[in-house]
Amino acid sequence: MKSSEYLQTLRSKGQQQLKEELAALRREQFSLRMQAATGQLAKTSLISDVRKKIARLKTLIRMQQSAS
Repeated sequence: MKSSEYLQTLRSKGQQQLKEELAALRREQFSLRMQAATGQLAKTSLISDVRKKIARLKTLIRMQQSAS
């Protein structure tokens, strides 16, 4: 999914859903870090992709909080 499509889906979600998505991404990030540490991760670019998704999500959460 492209980043613009991902942002569109995030913008349609509520505050609670965004926080749940953030928790899921953090779990995924932890899992990827553990895979990388044990040498099981084939695509190392996945770590940076998840980090970028987390940053986009946190920015969107802050924007919604300031608008409220």
